[in-house]
Amino acid sequence: MTDVLRRGRASLAFSFFAQGATFALLVTRIPAIQDRYGVSDALLPAFLAAVPILAGVGSVTTEQLVRRIRPSRLLRWSQPVVLLALLGVGSGDRLVELAVALGAFGLAVGALDASMNMLGVSLQRTYGRSIMLGFHATYSLGGIVGASLAWVGAHWHLSLFVSYLPVVLVLLPAAFVGSRWYVDGGAASVPEADAEAAAEVGKGQGQSGALVFRLLLPLCLVMTFAYIGDSTVSNWSAKYLQDVLGSSEQLATVPYNVYMVMTLVGRAVGDFGVRRFGAVAVVRLGAVVAALGFAVVAVAPGAWVGMLGFTLLGLGLCVLVPQTFAAAGRLFPGASDAAIARLNIFNYVGFLIGSPLVGALGDAWNYRGAMLVPMVLVLATLGYARSFAPEPDRYGDGHERPRTADVGRGSNGL
Repeated sequence: MTDVLRRGRASLAFSFFAQGATFALLVTRIPAIQDRYGVSDALLPAFLAAVPILAGVGSVTTEQLVRRIRPSRLLRWSQPVVLLALLGVGSGDRLVELAVALGAFGLAVGALDASMNMLGVSLQRTYGRSIMLGFHATYSLGGIVGASLAWVGAHWHLSLFVSYLPVVLVLLPAAFVGSRWYVDGGAASVPEADAEAAAEVGKGQGQSGALVFRLLLPLCLVMTFAYIGDSTVSNWSAKYLQDVLGSSEQLATVPYNVYMVMTLVGRAVGDFGVRRFGAVAVVRLGAVVAALGFAVVAVAPGAWVGMLGFTLLGLGLCVLVPQTFAAAGRLFPGASDAAIARLNIFNYVGFLIGSPLVGALGDAWNYRGAMLVPMVLVLATLGYARSFAPEPDRYGDGHERPRTADVGRGSNGL
């Protein structure tokens, strides 16, 4: 069984890596995609917003599918669709072809993100120790590799198809072969209980349904705040460094790379921190470091101090999302798949809110002040840190919290 788990862990880590590389190849070549298809500046935001919206739909659909289909099977078939959709983006020449390719990419990415994290949480439960940050570290590594390959393609003026084809030819068969060793983990051994508990997660009314929502809501908010911070860095770091802090165009490309490298570093060592100090302490430290990073960026007198702020942001924000998924798995051990699919939606909510929010505040006020808003939201994570404890005992209002295993006990639910 140890060999089975090791192979399952390695194959899942490769899936995280492949998805990080694939997503980076898409988002870092947006200007080239816009030029290839003649997408106007007015129309571009609609195309960009469609991907996370459809990804949310894919995540909601996954929540329903995991009642009947194991997450490993969903991951096995959604990852090839994502890779082929990326190739489709690079091979078309009409707007309708771009729309179809991005639509397929968005829907499949929602299923892919949800199912990857479902398997990660269930494997962590089987291992009995923190390993989720390691999976997300390989995602960061894939993002760095993908962004580097995108730079090579842009530097050598390669077409999108020529840039994407070798990557897909390598990742597609490797991911498909690796999918043979996916392990669904402990949750997979009780599919009937999972189905009933998943139905309880999806309840919108009744006492137990309200309690489920109350337990999951803090994690949904933390996920949203984390991705507002992440999208702020990915969308505004270059513009901020160049327009506000007066850097050169070349130096303005560095903050996001620094941010990605620091997320890799933070996630690579984060599991050791969780094992030593606990998830609550790691989440609190991450929130404080991220808030300090936004504060440094907001008051930076020049580009190099601003770079320090983005470095701190990478170290702080990197721990929040993996630990949020892990906390959902602990809160709902009999329905972790459904809970994670629901939580994953707020990944895309944060992504959709973050960039427009900072842009609107920057235009209406100033970009230094706009950086203080994600700082405050990240600090709000401190108020929800107790939700990351292995056995949260209180709601925060002085009343004992029932264990999730006791909620809906009469129907074998949560």
